[in-house]
Amino acid sequence: MTSFRAHLHEQRWDDHRYYHHSLVNQSLHFISACTFLTAYMLMFKDPALASLLGWTIAMTTRQCGHFFFEPKGYDVANQATHEYKEEVKVGYNLFRKVVFMAIWAVIPVALWFNPTMFGLFDAATGKVEWLRHLGYLWLGLGAGGLAFRVIQLCFTRGVQTGLVWGTKIVTDPFNDFWLYRKAPGRLLRGERFDHWATAEAN
Repeated sequence: MTSFRAHLHEQRWDDHRYYHHSLVNQSLHFISACTFLTAYMLMFKDPALASLLGWTIAMTTRQCGHFFFEPKGYDVANQATHEYKEEVKVGYNLFRKVVFMAIWAVIPVALWFNPTMFGLFDAATGKVEWLRHLGYLWLGLGAGGLAFRVIQLCFTRGVQTGLVWGTKIVTDPFNDFWLYRKAPGRLLRGERFDHWATAEAN
């Protein structure tokens, strides 16, 4: 258990120091965390609505932070190139995220042209029911993406690495809420990057 916790701490720290220099990114992660926590509570009552909330707000804010606001140049603080960080990334690096988000974007198009989704649903009788079907499909995508990467990591980097990463992803909203709770205030005071990235930003 100590090894598992130490490994979890290491993955969280590597993710934080490599991929969360920008306070805009951190602030968007805070918004994402709040939304995901709300979705977690809704999951027990309305999984489809929870999925829609998680994907449309939590995931988009989270990924916008990475794609548009996080520096892609040489990481002076960690003495690592962007290419190196992408190569050693345990979870979904930017390339994998592009593929994953592309599938996410294709699903509503597919559902629009195939309302039963090959017999999975009865054809929706209205917009609300169609959105609920979309929510369930996106929920399946999220669970499938998580399971796929966990299994892949178990084979390529070891069972513990895969299980630790899966645990990290599920608990990230709690961790991000606490870790980045001060980022919006710091951003409003004029800061742009976290303290270790100042040299890089300059």
